Amino acid sequence: MKKNLFLLGAAAIMAFAVSCNQNQAAAPAVAASADSVAVAGSIVYFNMDQVMEGYDMANDLNSVFETKTSGIQAEIDRRGKKLEKDAADFQNKVDKGLLTTSVAQAQYQKLQEQQQAYQQYVVTKQQEMAEEQQVMMNQIANAISEFVQEYNVEHQYAMILTTAGGILSTPVVTADPKLDITEDLLAGLNAAYIKTKEAGKK
Repeated sequence: MKKNLFLLGAAAIMAFAVSCNQNQAAAPAVAASADSVAVAGSIVYFNMDQVMEGYDMANDLNSVFETKTSGIQAEIDRRGKKLEKDAADFQNKVDKGLLTTSVAQAQYQKLQEQQQAYQQYVVTKQQEMAEEQQVMMNQIANAISEFVQEYNVEHQYAMILTTAGGILSTPVVTADPKLDITEDLLAGLNAAYIKTKEAGKK
């Protein structure tokens, strides 16, 4: 589920490419660092699938989201089963002639109201979780985008592209592996996230 969840949101992040021209205004051009995977001025790329799977922030947020989703689904199931039981009990009493017409009508009306309330609860919770998922994906996308901007101030690549999935869904069909900055970028993202978490604990 984790991979599928992130792939749903990956399209929202996939499109950005970082132009070196934007970063040159922020800092003078510098040579690539000794551990760079490509020289300054190169057009490089990173694999979004690998970043989403290996990014600690994405995994932490997804874990919280899945826990909350599981809790909500459990409550939806509990309410649904109770409603089914109440309806079955009502039908059983009607079949056995244990209720007067007026009482049966009142209980039937109550069951209808419970059914409507249940359906509204399900819709509301689904909307809440969809919104939370979108906010989570926006947080991840923003963190990646900001880090890539800072990353490129140092490395001064001409452009940074993303690749993910099959060749029909990515701008990078084939490229020199030396231009793949995925591991370097992911290591930097996780290091920055650890610093942010430690700062938050103080």
